[in-house]
Amino acid sequence: MTGRPLDLDAVLTFVRTAELGSFTLAAETMGTTQAAVSLKLKRLEERLGFRLLERTPRHVQLSGRGAAFLEHARELLDVHDRALHALAGVRQRLTIGISDHVAGPELPTLIARMNAQDPELLIEIRIGSSADLLQCFDRRELDTVIVRLHAGRNDGQMLAEERFGWFAGPGWQHRPDEPLPLATLAEPCGVRVMAGRLLDAADVPWEEIFVGGGVAAVSAAVMAGLGVAALAPRMLPFGAVDVGNRLGLPDLPRLPVLLHTRVRDGRPRDALDALSAAFRSAVRG
Repeated sequence: MTGRPLDLDAVLTFVRTAELGSFTLAAETMGTTQAAVSLKLKRLEERLGFRLLERTPRHVQLSGRGAAFLEHARELLDVHDRALHALAGVRQRLTIGISDHVAGPELPTLIARMNAQDPELLIEIRIGSSADLLQCFDRRELDTVIVRLHAGRNDGQMLAEERFGWFAGPGWQHRPDEPLPLATLAEPCGVRVMAGRLLDAADVPWEEIFVGGGVAAVSAAVMAGLGVAALAPRMLPFGAVDVGNRLGLPDLPRLPVLLHTRVRDGRPRDALDALSAAFRSAVRG
């Protein structure tokens, strides 16, 4: 195993292929071809002296030794990035994606806590759907994401479980002979899918009457009296009313909020811990 150093570009190719489970997706995210990805992985395997991936017609799987090497490969890339930032004399950057269903009115407080923890850290925050943010995380475009539980995944650290309800504006009344008017977020949105499935299972007729590009827009539609939305109470302005019991709507489950991160130590980890603690406090409050 001694001799010439590892090709960092090949190591990055391996990590992305392993995380995405596909040569095609890895090639797309790296702006190259599937053949180039395969060649880099082949040369890396030759350099290491063992197979990293087991190739099948539909997808790729880590070999036993590939799984063991994956963690070391991630650490190698992280050390490389930190070294470049230190030599460049630039602020260390922490990129965080937060689901729109999670980033509530407490967001300024959360950012302030992170800045107080480390004023020299360059913090980049993106707001989006859980599904889109998880894809960006898997492509290593984000260091960390805070999202709702997403179907098909069992990774991530639970930060909190949050209550949801069926909320309407003050004074809003439902006409019994009409479908339940529902205000939702645009696709992809796991809460939107969950709400529709629960209403269908309970044989409650419903129709979308408003689709918003963010929770703030959905909350505005609710307070304007357009209809009902499945939201966490902290997302709504004062005066919103939970009408679930009155209308006989199905109970909404408490939904987990999960942290996915590759940040393990150093100043970014300290700032992330401060963010997590502030978020837990906000949800409990």
